[in-house]
Amino acid sequence: MLDIYVKTFNQLSLEELYYLLQLRSEVFVVEQDCVYQDVDGKDQKALHVIGKKGNNIIGYTRIFKPGDYFKEASIGRVVVAEKERHLKYGNELMNASIKAIESSFQVNKIKLSAQKYLENFYSNLGFKTIGEPYLEDGIPHIAMVKN
Repeated sequence: MLDIYVKTFNQLSLEELYYLLQLRSEVFVVEQDCVYQDVDGKDQKALHVIGKKGNNIIGYTRIFKPGDYFKEASIGRVVVAEKERHLKYGNELMNASIKAIESSFQVNKIKLSAQKYLENFYSNLGFKTIGEPYLEDGIPHIAMVKN
């Protein structure tokens, strides 16, 4: 089990911010060999869903209210440390993110831009594919929505 925390940008400690940015960079930039602008000016608008084991951040998402990223509420930057993925923390983190959207924004329609290879993972959480695959930062993605 993960300890899950939902925080605004201003509630993040400097240490938490450092380690969640480090995790995002470790996975999205280094592991996936993708050069892109991760620090995109949107973190200040997001709620940050942090998964910790002890004092270590091993999973993370950021969520947005409708209109702050997409027309619908949304989940992005879904990441679990590589050495922890076999423990299925992604499911726990996503379920906590969905609940945080429902309780914080009082909506249940959620959109995400999923990496194509994770389409089945998100389908198992109730997301449906919409549209055709597209490239985002050189990686195949697919839009998905949960009602």
